This record gives sequence, structure tokens and C-alpha cells, in this order.
Amino acid sequence: MSLGEVAGVSRMRRVRAVVGLPSLWCHEDAYLRSYARSLLGFLGFIFWGTAAAQMFGGVSVILMFKNYRSLFQESYLSLPGWLALATALTLLPTGILAVSISVKCSRNQQGTFMYLLLLLLCLEMSSAALACSYHVRTASHLESAISYLVHQHNWTCSQDPGNSAVDVMQKKLKCCGVHNYTDWLKASSLYHPACIPESCCKEKHSHCRGDLGHVEWLSEEGCLKKLEDLLCFSMLYIFWCCTVLSILELLAAVSNGILMRRQPFHELHILDSYIFSQDYRY
Repeated sequence: MSLGEVAGVSRMRRVRAVVGLPSLWCHEDAYLRSYARSLLGFLGFIFWGTAAAQMFGGVSVILMFKNYRSLFQESYLSLPGWLALATALTLLPTGILAVSISVKCSRNQQGTFMYLLLLLLCLEMSSAALACSYHVRTASHLESAISYLVHQHNWTCSQDPGNSAVDVMQKKLKCCGVHNYTDWLKASSLYHPACIPESCCKEKHSHCRGDLGHVEWLSEEGCLKKLEDLLCFSMLYIFWCCTVLSILELLAAVSNGILMRRQPFHELHILDSYIFSQDYRY
């Protein structure tokens, strides 16, 4: 084979390689778009499920601070819960748009979807940051707040109102005192003898009247640990829900961006230079 023939064969191979590259790119792009559609549709259903999870977390935080408002005086502490509720309500239309875009792409829907994702990201980051901040802040003052209520509890052995803040807390949490029932003995004085409120009694012991002779009828755990566990669960639940949801939203934004990448702006054809110049001339 002559030198010219070898060069010709080499040239033909290069031409075939160059011609084959666009078709390979088109095939990979079509596969990527198909994968993005499937992922976006799946995430749309996930958003509906996480909306229920966010709503549960928001309601839990709001009710916790409402039920124990004698310990948590600041009304703004329930703000992470309200932000979680706002996130849950925003997730519903976001999930609908994600499923709709996965079936049929629309520039208006895709743009609205991106704006909703940005709004959700702001809500979740704010809620997660506040949950962490309030958790640390309230946990450090919780023991002093419960101790104050126990020592200031206007109660005597012969007259138990049963509707004070301490009684309500001990009945709901099934606890007794700050750490245990001995906290009530430390709070006794000349005018308030060493007796324990009936709200410390276990439900299965109906005859319990706070008698020290039957200590086994009283709740073993103190209210501090119960409240710390409740506070920790509620705040960490909000934090991790927001964190996981933010990651899912970033995946949804990337998938939507892939679908928007090769789609021309048909709606903005009025800005074409030729059409604009014709309109301006008339």
C-alpha cells in the first residue's frame, strides 16, 4: 500500500470518528435527560411524603412549647415549628410541579419550580439553624426553670389543687421532681411539710396519695430528663428533616437544570433581533 493510500485511509478514519462523536453525544444526552425525568418524578412523590414529616415535626414543636409555656416563656421559641409548617405547605405544589415536569417539560413550570426550590432552601436552612440554636439555649436553662417551679409550688399535704404547672407537667410526662421524688423533700419547709404531690403517682396505683411509705408507687424518673429528651427529639427531628430535604432539593434542581439545558426559550422569541427591529420600525 502506497503512502498516499495510507494517508487516505487515516483521513477517512478521522472523518468517521468526528462524524460519530455527535451521535454518541446525542445518545448520552438523551440517556441523561431520561434519567433526570425519572429522578424528578420520583422526587416529586418523595416531596409529598416529606411534607407530612415536616408537618408532624412542626406541630410537635409548637405543641411542646404551648403545653410547657410555664417553662418556656419566650414565644419566639416555637418559630422553627412554624417554619416547618410553612415548608410542608410549600412542598405540596413543589411535588406537583416535579411530577408534571417529568411528564411534559414547560418553561413556565420549570422556572416556577426553581423559585420554589430556592424558597424551600431558605425556609429549611432558617428552621435548622434556629432549631440548633434554641436547643442549646433552652437546654441550659431548663434545670433552673423546673427547680424554680418545684420550690415555688404552693402546695400542702392536706390541700392539693392538682392543676398547677408542676402537676400538669408531672402528669403529662409521668415524672416526679427535677431529678426524682427527693427534690420535693428538699423543697419542704416549716409551712410546707415533707410531702409529695399526687401527680407524682403512677397511674396504675389509684390509691397513691404521695405517701413516702410507698415510694415504689411514685414515678422514678425526674422531669428534667424527660423534658430534655422531648426537646432534643423535637429539635433534632426538625434539623435532620431540613438537612435531608435540602439534599433532595439540590438533586431536584440539578435534574431540572439538565432538562432546561437543551430546551430553547420559545416563549422569548419576541426578543429576537430581526423581529424586534421590525416592530421598532413600525
